Amino acid sequence: MEKFTFFYRTESPFSQWHPAEFVVSRVPFNCSEQFMMYQKAKLFKDEEMAEKILLAKSPAEQKQLGRMIRKFHKEEWEMHCKQFVYDGNYAKFTQNQHLLERLLETKGTTLVEASPTDRIWGVGLLESSSQIRNRKTWRGTNWLGEVLTNLREDLISQMK
Repeated sequence: MEKFTFFYRTESPFSQWHPAEFVVSRVPFNCSEQFMMYQKAKLFKDEEMAEKILLAKSPAEQKQLGRMIRKFHKEEWEMHCKQFVYDGNYAKFTQNQHLLERLLETKGTTLVEASPTDRIWGVGLLESSSQIRNRKTWRGTNWLGEVLTNLREDLISQMK
């Protein structure tokens, strides 16, 4: 039977909003959400918004700015977004040992974003919902959980 590690709130190290400093290509980030929104702005060549996202301190503000990116195309975004989230989380977990240890502790489970409101990156259900224990009854795709589970497995393979 499949085992799950559920997460949702900012306090969780698996949240895109969890505070974690890391650097990618000499650019510093304060959380994975900032990295994702910055990459989104770069993808659509909105340099002004990319700068604003880097200056924004809170993930809520970063997300808000990400929604204002000019020339956004959903199909194009969906072709790249999982890789951006993977890359940002790779940097986050490999540059923060205490977070890496938390990720590795989930070995043998599928990570699941128990967000009742997010049906793309999460499953559209709270952890307390009985439906969350069976992926067939999830209301969302769990892209974030999928990316993090794959990242964890890749990191474990690299350590061998």
